[in-house]
Amino acid sequence: MKDKVSIITPCYNSARFISKTIESVLNQTYPYWEMIIVDDCSHDNTKEVVEQYCKLDSRIRLLCLEKNSGSATIPRNKAIEEAEGRFIAFIDSDDLWKPEKLERQLPFFNTSNIAVVYSNYEKIDESGNRYGRVILAPKSCTYHQLLCGNVIGCSTGVYDTLKTGKHFFVSEGHEDYILWLSILKKGYLAVNTQSCLAEYRIRKSSLSSNKIKVLPWVWNIYMNIEKLGYFRSAFYFINYAFRGIFKYIK
Repeated sequence: MKDKVSIITPCYNSARFISKTIESVLNQTYPYWEMIIVDDCSHDNTKEVVEQYCKLDSRIRLLCLEKNSGSATIPRNKAIEEAEGRFIAFIDSDDLWKPEKLERQLPFFNTSNIAVVYSNYEKIDESGNRYGRVILAPKSCTYHQLLCGNVIGCSTGVYDTLKTGKHFFVSEGHEDYILWLSILKKGYLAVNTQSCLAEYRIRKSSLSSNKIKVLPWVWNIYMNIEKLGYFRSAFYFINYAFRGIFKYIK
């Protein structure tokens, strides 16, 4: 029996997009996975849409929170708690995976110091139209390199719990960045498949798409979570801001 991948998907009012997200998981060429979808008290018919897929494929599970949490942190952590797989992967409820994503990523974990595998990705709009360019991430990334900027797209990342144990999200802005930092801080390496394996949907309501709003979160991470001190925080913050601007205008 091959190692299982637990795929984590928080959702809130996602009825418009989540079918395509689930279909992209169902189309994976690597079949040993479970998809844990956590509904954060949606007001639309997200729950009913997901329930239909649960009936079609037993690998898909739906968990429903009793109270809206207001962020993706609690739904993601609930799913991680329930996860049975060796590998933890993430896909947001409006993003898409290429069919070969998991199959391309998992062999990298055969190297002992690799704990996270990510990929390049491309952006699509709310209608699914591509913006026309692939976002290229570095070939590999250490903890100190990641401090200069979050190069790991959340819906591309997979981590190995056999090496790291289960890592959970914290209730702070830019929680996915904090998660990757917490893993690499242990001395592990993150590597890129150097292929485009995901599509990120850009929506007007997406907080993370607003680079200005992200900056206070980043400063908080450096100062209060990673506790780098003022001068080191300032150094990494400048690097982060520069990379963000360059990525935006490129």
